[in-house]
Amino acid sequence: MALAAIIAMLHDVLISVGVYSVFRFVVTPATVVAFLTILGFSLYDTIVVFDKVNENTDRFSGSRVPYADVINVSMNQVLMRSINTSLAAVLPVLSLLVLGAEILGAVTLREFALALLVGLLTGSYSSIFIASPLLAMFKQREPRYRSYRGSHATGDELERLVLGGSPSARRDTGRTRIETTAGEIALPPTQRPTESLLTHPPRPRKKKRRTS
Repeated sequence: MALAAIIAMLHDVLISVGVYSVFRFVVTPATVVAFLTILGFSLYDTIVVFDKVNENTDRFSGSRVPYADVINVSMNQVLMRSINTSLAAVLPVLSLLVLGAEILGAVTLREFALALLVGLLTGSYSSIFIASPLLAMFKQREPRYRSYRGSHATGDELERLVLGGSPSARRDTGRTRIETTAGEIALPPTQRPTESLLTHPPRPRKKKRRTS
């Protein structure tokens, strides 16, 4: 988790510096302060996401769930909270950039708010789209999760896990199996094991006469 968080944090700073390099903005001490603030915000947002991942890891510790499913469930549960946190941080920065820099003419606020705005926007998605996939790639190499690679929960099962349900014992393959002496025979879902195939319709039963 620490390695994934550091990589995401470096990504946010590199994107912010790249924007300044492409548009040839002047780098001032206020810009450097904004870059340092970006480091703190990016790390904070990643910690919020990884806290939910750690909680779900303990929750699914006794079941055979791939780590990619743990990440997927955690992202679905924490997505709105991460977006709300980013919006709550971006709105004051926009007010500094629009009101303070453009209307009031404070150049120092413009340099600080511009770097901070770019860093907040990149930090809001890096914790979900960069740090979390990197964590899944690192953890899937461990022997505990290596055998579960390629099996993912989708559809109703994923929704049930997100809402707090327990994982099923096996994936629903839509097929019914019959135990035989030769092994297992896979049948389509429309054909049940107790059904028998009839070549002709059954004969109607004769009614017995009542005796007085």
